[in-house]
Amino acid sequence: MTPQRHSAHLLGIEGMGPQAIIPFLDLAESYALLSRSRQAPHNVLRGRTLINLFFEDSTRTRTSFEIAGKRLGADVINMTVATSSVNKGETLLDTASTLNAMRCDLLVIRHAQSGAPALLSQKVEASVVNAGDGMHEHPTQALLDALTIRRHLGRLDNLEIAICGDIAHSRVARSNLHLLQAMGSRIRLIGPPTLLPSAFASAKNVTLYHSMEEGLKDADVVMCLRIQRERMGAGLVPSEREYFALFGLDQRRLALAKPGALVMHPGPMNRGVEVASTVADSPQSVISEQVEMGVAVRMAVLDRLLRMRSAA
Repeated sequence: MTPQRHSAHLLGIEGMGPQAIIPFLDLAESYALLSRSRQAPHNVLRGRTLINLFFEDSTRTRTSFEIAGKRLGADVINMTVATSSVNKGETLLDTASTLNAMRCDLLVIRHAQSGAPALLSQKVEASVVNAGDGMHEHPTQALLDALTIRRHLGRLDNLEIAICGDIAHSRVARSNLHLLQAMGSRIRLIGPPTLLPSAFASAKNVTLYHSMEEGLKDADVVMCLRIQRERMGAGLVPSEREYFALFGLDQRRLALAKPGALVMHPGPMNRGVEVASTVADSPQSVISEQVEMGVAVRMAVLDRLLRMRSAA
């Protein structure tokens, strides 16, 4: 198997600066405007093959990549891992060999193990996009969150952004942390001690809070994270009712943030646990727009990576 020599992959946000991030956002903005105008995008991926390889369930992200690829004219293949040879004992490296034989151009992978996309990127000839790996990163989620924020607030620098909930296990939080730090914003991480590692306290422009009331004061953006129910079974957080009482976002707590502060959630959302329905459905909520921007961002990522690969 010949190792891949080009660097046209998106494996994570860590290490990316504004000069690498902004072109993705600018291109995604153009695709968002194109989609809203209902004009057909250019078939920049005509004759190209995109494979979605999801080892973890994620209807939202997989569908978003599928729509993005099809809107750009690509042939899109969704590989169902549960019924594939991978589930019968095939190793990731064997899978890489199979994918190389298929001669696909773009490979989107979600995997439970951190580093799996990076490993594949060294072994396949396709451009690899990390759609979430373990507790490591979820770069396209951070890009779509950033695009949503920029569309509403006009910038990504000098903002006070609160990220609330299960920070310890969240690849979304990590990618957003890297991106928003790189763009010059200040981050408040809010959560119970069991879900908020003290190691984050040493990160640049990051402040830790164990109180929603303290952490939300004058925030420009409030980003809530999904609490997985298995965390409760493991004793890392109290019951859903207790969690909402301590860390749920309701109207009273949202009022502590700046007037008009954005409310965000990567989904799927547990109403009444992380966010009250009155907040999720309020004018300040941009949760539905995040889904819309997800398609635009993934179109931009697929488009830009293929151009980078062709230029390599």
